Amino acid sequence: MKFFSTNRRSDPVDLRTAVLKGLADDGGLFMPERVPLVPRGFVDHLGSRTLQEIAFEVSSLFTYGEIKSADLSTLIERAIAFDAPLTALRNNIFSLELFHGPTLAFKDFGARFMAQLLSHYVANFDREIVILVATSGDTGTAVAHGFLGAEGIKVVILYPSGKVSPTQEAQLTTCGKNITALEVDGTFDDCQRFAKRAFSDPELCNKRTLTSANSINIARLIPQSFYYFYGVGQLKDRSRPPIISVPSGNFGNLTAGIFAKHMGLPIRRFVAATNANDVVPKYLMSGNFQPRPSIETISNAMDVGN
Repeated sequence: MKFFSTNRRSDPVDLRTAVLKGLADDGGLFMPERVPLVPRGFVDHLGSRTLQEIAFEVSSLFTYGEIKSADLSTLIERAIAFDAPLTALRNNIFSLELFHGPTLAFKDFGARFMAQLLSHYVANFDREIVILVATSGDTGTAVAHGFLGAEGIKVVILYPSGKVSPTQEAQLTTCGKNITALEVDGTFDDCQRFAKRAFSDPELCNKRTLTSANSINIARLIPQSFYYFYGVGQLKDRSRPPIISVPSGNFGNLTAGIFAKHMGLPIRRFVAATNANDVVPKYLMSGNFQPRPSIETISNAMDVGN
Protein backbone atom coordinates (compact mmCIF):
# COMPACT_ATOMS: atom_id res chain seq x y z
CA MET A 1 0.00 0.00 0.00
CA LYS A 2 1.18 3.53 -0.80
CA PHE A 3 0.75 6.59 1.40
CA PHE A 4 0.26 10.09 0.00
CA SER A 5 0.91 13.53 1.50
CA THR A 6 -2.13 15.59 2.41
CA ASN A 7 -0.37 18.60 0.82
CA ARG A 8 -0.18 16.63 -2.47
CA ARG A 9 3.28 17.97 -3.36
CA SER A 10 5.30 14.81 -2.58
CA ASP A 11 5.36 11.43 -4.27
CA PRO A 12 3.52 8.54 -2.55
CA VAL A 13 5.72 6.30 -0.40
CA ASP A 14 5.58 2.84 1.17
CA LEU A 15 4.68 2.29 4.84
CA ARG A 16 8.30 2.00 6.00
CA THR A 17 9.16 5.40 4.51
CA ALA A 18 6.00 7.00 5.90
CA VAL A 19 6.75 5.69 9.41
CA LEU A 20 10.42 6.67 9.32
CA LYS A 21 9.72 10.16 7.97
CA GLY A 22 6.64 10.87 10.09
CA LEU A 23 5.96 14.02 8.07
CA ALA A 24 6.09 14.25 4.28
CA ASP A 25 8.77 16.40 2.59
CA ASP A 26 6.12 18.98 1.70
CA GLY A 27 5.00 19.26 5.33
CA GLY A 28 1.84 17.22 4.85
CA LEU A 29 0.66 14.16 6.76
CA PHE A 30 0.86 10.67 5.28
CA MET A 31 -2.51 9.03 4.61
CA PRO A 32 -3.25 5.71 2.87
CA GLU A 33 -4.14 6.08 -0.82
CA ARG A 34 -7.19 3.98 -0.01
CA VAL A 35 -8.75 2.82 3.23
CA PRO A 36 -8.91 -1.00 2.96
CA LEU A 37 -12.10 -2.88 3.73
CA VAL A 38 -12.05 -5.64 6.35
CA PRO A 39 -12.94 -9.12 4.97
CA ARG A 40 -16.61 -10.00 4.61
CA GLY A 41 -17.87 -11.58 7.80
CA PHE A 42 -15.10 -10.08 9.95
CA VAL A 43 -17.44 -7.61 11.66
CA ASP A 44 -20.10 -10.29 12.26
CA HIS A 45 -17.65 -12.30 14.38
CA LEU A 46 -16.01 -9.45 16.30
CA GLY A 47 -17.49 -10.68 19.58
CA SER A 48 -15.54 -13.93 19.42
CA ARG A 49 -12.18 -12.31 18.65
CA THR A 50 -9.52 -11.10 21.09
CA LEU A 51 -8.11 -7.59 20.88
CA GLN A 52 -4.84 -9.04 19.60
CA GLU A 53 -6.62 -11.03 16.86
CA ILE A 54 -8.49 -7.90 15.76
CA ALA A 55 -5.25 -5.89 15.81
CA PHE A 56 -3.55 -8.47 13.58
CA GLU A 57 -6.40 -8.55 11.03
CA VAL A 58 -6.72 -4.77 10.81
CA SER A 59 -3.00 -3.96 10.71
CA SER A 60 -2.28 -6.68 8.15
CA LEU A 61 -4.41 -4.77 5.63
CA PHE A 62 -1.97 -1.84 5.88
CA THR A 63 1.25 -3.89 6.14
CA TYR A 64 0.50 -6.58 3.52
CA GLY A 65 3.62 -7.30 1.45
CA GLU A 66 5.88 -5.32 3.79
CA ILE A 67 5.91 -7.31 7.04
CA LYS A 68 5.73 -11.09 7.35
CA SER A 69 2.69 -12.40 9.21
CA ALA A 70 4.82 -14.05 11.91
CA ASP A 71 6.73 -10.81 12.54
CA LEU A 72 3.50 -8.81 12.66
CA SER A 73 1.96 -11.26 15.13
CA THR A 74 4.99 -11.01 17.44
CA LEU A 75 4.98 -7.22 17.13
CA ILE A 76 1.33 -7.06 18.22
CA GLU A 77 1.80 -9.46 21.14
CA ARG A 78 4.57 -7.24 22.50
CA ALA A 79 2.72 -3.96 21.87
CA ILE A 80 -0.87 -4.77 22.88
CA ALA A 81 -0.39 -6.70 26.12
CA PHE A 82 -3.39 -5.21 27.96
CA ASP A 83 -7.16 -5.15 27.62
CA ALA A 84 -9.74 -2.51 26.69
CA PRO A 85 -12.99 -3.62 28.39
CA LEU A 86 -16.35 -2.04 27.59
CA THR A 87 -18.15 -1.05 30.80
CA ALA A 88 -21.91 -0.49 30.98
CA LEU A 89 -22.83 2.76 32.71
CA ARG A 90 -26.62 2.91 32.34
CA ASN A 91 -29.26 1.97 29.77
CA ASN A 92 -27.44 1.99 26.44
CA ILE A 93 -24.46 4.08 27.54
CA PHE A 94 -21.03 2.44 27.73
CA SER A 95 -17.48 3.50 28.42
CA LEU A 96 -14.56 1.92 26.56
CA GLU A 97 -11.75 1.74 29.13
CA LEU A 98 -8.51 2.71 27.41
CA PHE A 99 -6.45 3.26 30.57
CA HIS A 100 -5.17 -0.27 31.18
CA GLY A 101 -1.80 0.30 29.49
CA PRO A 102 1.43 1.01 31.40
CA THR A 103 1.00 4.82 31.46
CA LEU A 104 -2.81 4.78 31.97
CA ALA A 105 -3.37 6.66 28.68
CA PHE A 106 -5.20 5.54 25.52
CA LYS A 107 -2.08 6.56 23.63
CA ASP A 108 -0.31 3.44 24.91
CA PHE A 109 -1.98 1.60 22.02
CA GLY A 110 -0.48 3.79 19.30
CA ALA A 111 2.86 4.49 20.98
CA ARG A 112 3.69 0.87 21.79
CA PHE A 113 2.64 -0.36 18.34
CA MET A 114 4.75 2.32 16.68
CA ALA A 115 7.71 1.48 18.94
CA GLN A 116 7.59 -2.16 17.90
CA LEU A 117 7.06 -1.30 14.22
CA LEU A 118 9.92 1.19 14.17
CA SER A 119 12.22 -1.24 16.02
CA HIS A 120 11.41 -3.82 13.32
CA TYR A 121 12.27 -1.36 10.55
CA VAL A 122 15.55 -0.11 12.06
CA ALA A 123 16.91 -3.50 13.19
CA ASN A 124 19.75 -3.28 10.65
CA PHE A 125 19.84 0.51 10.28
CA ASP A 126 23.29 2.15 10.23
CA ARG A 127 22.13 5.46 11.77
CA GLU A 128 20.44 6.31 15.05
CA ILE A 129 16.79 7.30 14.71
CA VAL A 130 15.73 10.40 16.66
CA ILE A 131 12.04 10.61 17.53
CA LEU A 132 10.92 14.16 18.24
CA VAL A 133 7.62 14.48 20.10
CA ALA A 134 5.53 17.44 21.26
CA THR A 135 3.19 16.60 24.11
CA SER A 136 0.42 18.18 26.12
CA GLY A 137 0.57 15.27 28.56
CA ASP A 138 -0.26 11.70 27.73
CA THR A 139 1.39 11.41 24.29
CA GLY A 140 4.82 12.03 25.75
CA THR A 141 4.43 9.56 28.60
CA ALA A 142 3.11 6.82 26.32
CA VAL A 143 5.89 7.38 23.78
CA ALA A 144 8.60 7.55 26.46
CA HIS A 145 7.59 4.24 28.01
CA GLY A 146 6.81 2.59 24.66
CA PHE A 147 10.32 3.31 23.32
CA LEU A 148 12.24 2.99 26.60
CA GLY A 149 15.35 0.91 26.00
CA ALA A 150 14.72 0.50 22.23
CA GLU A 151 18.03 -0.11 20.45
CA GLY A 152 19.10 2.45 17.87
CA ILE A 153 16.28 4.85 18.78
CA LYS A 154 16.57 8.08 20.79
CA VAL A 155 13.46 9.96 21.94
CA VAL A 156 13.33 13.72 22.59
CA ILE A 157 10.10 15.00 24.15
CA LEU A 158 9.05 18.67 24.26
CA TYR A 159 6.47 19.51 26.94
CA PRO A 160 5.01 22.87 28.07
CA SER A 161 6.20 24.07 31.46
CA GLY A 162 3.54 23.93 34.16
CA LYS A 163 0.90 22.58 31.79
CA VAL A 164 1.17 18.83 32.36
CA SER A 165 0.11 17.03 35.53
CA PRO A 166 2.75 16.21 38.19
CA THR A 167 2.26 12.50 37.46
CA GLN A 168 2.79 13.03 33.73
CA GLU A 169 5.88 15.17 34.32
CA ALA A 170 7.32 12.45 36.56
CA GLN A 171 6.60 9.83 33.89
CA LEU A 172 8.33 12.02 31.27
CA THR A 173 11.43 13.04 33.19
CA THR A 174 12.43 9.93 35.14
CA CYS A 175 12.93 7.40 32.35
CA GLY A 176 16.59 8.01 31.56
CA LYS A 177 18.33 5.67 29.09
CA ASN A 178 17.35 6.73 25.56
CA ILE A 179 14.61 9.20 26.64
CA THR A 180 15.23 12.96 26.98
CA ALA A 181 12.48 15.34 28.13
CA LEU A 182 12.82 19.08 27.49
CA GLU A 183 10.64 21.56 29.38
CA VAL A 184 9.53 24.42 27.10
CA ASP A 185 8.58 27.88 28.36
CA GLY A 186 5.36 28.04 26.35
CA THR A 187 2.26 26.10 25.33
CA PHE A 188 1.76 22.77 23.57
CA ASP A 189 1.31 24.69 20.32
CA ASP A 190 4.81 26.15 20.78
CA CYS A 191 6.20 22.64 21.32
CA GLN A 192 4.40 21.40 18.21
CA ARG A 193 5.67 24.35 16.18
CA PHE A 194 9.27 23.66 17.24
CA ALA A 195 8.92 19.99 16.27
CA LYS A 196 7.42 20.73 12.85
CA ARG A 197 10.12 23.34 12.20
CA ALA A 198 12.77 20.71 12.95
CA PHE A 199 11.21 18.24 10.52
CA SER A 200 11.24 20.83 7.73
CA ASP A 201 14.87 21.90 8.38
CA PRO A 202 16.94 20.31 5.57
CA GLU A 203 20.29 20.84 7.33
CA LEU A 204 19.08 19.19 10.54
CA CYS A 205 17.44 16.31 8.67
CA ASN A 206 20.71 15.75 6.81
CA LYS A 207 22.59 15.28 10.07
CA ARG A 208 19.91 13.34 11.97
CA THR A 209 17.30 10.79 10.94
CA LEU A 210 14.23 12.44 12.46
CA THR A 211 10.73 11.06 12.78
CA SER A 212 7.67 11.88 14.84
CA ALA A 213 5.61 9.81 17.25
CA ASN A 214 2.78 12.33 17.49
CA SER A 215 -0.56 11.41 15.97
CA ILE A 216 0.72 12.98 12.75
CA ASN A 217 2.59 9.67 12.23
CA ILE A 218 0.50 7.07 10.43
CA ALA A 219 1.95 4.34 12.70
CA ARG A 220 0.11 5.99 15.60
CA LEU A 221 -3.22 6.24 13.79
CA ILE A 222 -3.50 2.67 12.49
CA PRO A 223 -3.39 0.93 15.92
CA GLN A 224 -5.84 3.38 17.45
CA SER A 225 -8.47 1.94 15.11
CA PHE A 226 -8.10 -1.50 16.80
CA TYR A 227 -10.08 -0.67 19.90
CA TYR A 228 -13.04 0.73 17.96
CA PHE A 229 -13.55 -2.72 16.41
CA TYR A 230 -12.95 -4.38 19.78
CA GLY A 231 -15.34 -2.03 21.59
CA VAL A 232 -18.18 -2.57 19.12
CA GLY A 233 -17.55 -6.33 19.31
CA GLN A 234 -18.23 -6.27 23.05
CA LEU A 235 -21.75 -4.87 22.58
CA LYS A 236 -24.35 -7.56 23.23
CA ASP A 237 -26.99 -5.75 21.20
CA ARG A 238 -25.57 -4.75 17.82
CA SER A 239 -28.90 -4.29 16.07
CA ARG A 240 -28.26 -0.53 15.86
CA PRO A 241 -24.88 1.06 14.96
CA PRO A 242 -23.52 2.98 17.97
CA ILE A 243 -22.83 6.68 18.32
CA ILE A 244 -19.30 7.18 19.68
CA SER A 245 -18.19 10.27 21.60
CA VAL A 246 -14.43 10.89 21.43
CA PRO A 247 -12.47 13.40 23.58
CA SER A 248 -10.64 15.48 20.97
CA GLY A 249 -7.47 17.53 21.34
CA ASN A 250 -5.41 16.96 18.20
CA PHE A 251 -8.18 14.78 16.66
CA GLY A 252 -5.93 11.76 15.99
CA ASN A 253 -8.16 9.44 18.04
CA LEU A 254 -11.22 10.61 16.10
CA THR A 255 -9.38 10.11 12.80
CA ALA A 256 -8.59 6.51 13.77
CA GLY A 257 -12.27 5.96 14.49
CA ILE A 258 -13.21 7.33 11.08
CA PHE A 259 -10.66 4.92 9.57
CA ALA A 260 -12.48 2.06 11.33
CA LYS A 261 -15.84 3.26 10.02
CA HIS A 262 -14.56 3.44 6.43
CA MET A 263 -12.99 -0.01 6.83
CA GLY A 264 -16.48 -1.41 7.39
CA LEU A 265 -17.21 -1.04 11.11
CA PRO A 266 -20.89 -0.06 11.54
CA ILE A 267 -20.82 3.26 13.42
CA ARG A 268 -23.76 5.62 13.08
CA ARG A 269 -21.78 8.80 13.78
CA PHE A 270 -19.10 10.38 15.95
CA VAL A 271 -19.29 13.17 18.49
CA ALA A 272 -16.01 15.09 18.70
CA ALA A 273 -16.04 16.25 22.32
CA THR A 274 -13.84 19.31 22.88
CA ASN A 275 -13.15 21.72 25.74
CA ALA A 276 -12.71 25.51 25.52
CA ASN A 277 -10.11 24.93 22.77
CA ASP A 278 -12.78 24.65 20.09
CA VAL A 279 -10.88 25.78 16.99
CA VAL A 280 -11.87 22.70 14.94
CA PRO A 281 -15.63 22.78 15.75
CA LYS A 282 -15.68 26.48 14.83
CA TYR A 283 -13.91 25.66 11.58
CA LEU A 284 -16.46 22.92 10.77
CA MET A 285 -19.33 25.36 11.41
CA SER A 286 -17.89 28.40 9.63
CA GLY A 287 -15.45 27.03 7.06
CA ASN A 288 -12.77 29.39 8.40
CA PHE A 289 -9.76 27.88 10.19
CA GLN A 290 -8.57 30.38 12.77
CA PRO A 291 -5.98 28.92 15.17
CA ARG A 292 -5.38 30.79 18.41
CA PRO A 293 -3.27 30.36 21.55
CA SER A 294 -4.50 27.39 23.59
CA ILE A 295 -6.55 27.98 26.73
CA GLU A 296 -5.43 26.14 29.87
CA THR A 297 -8.10 23.78 31.25
CA ILE A 298 -8.26 20.82 33.65
CA SER A 299 -8.27 18.49 30.60
CA ASN A 300 -4.72 19.48 29.60
CA ALA A 301 -4.26 16.75 26.97
CA MET A 302 -7.02 18.48 24.94
CA ASP A 303 -5.53 21.97 25.24
CA VAL A 304 -4.60 22.47 21.57
CA GLY A 305 -5.18 25.80 19.81
CA ASN A 306 -3.66 24.95 16.44
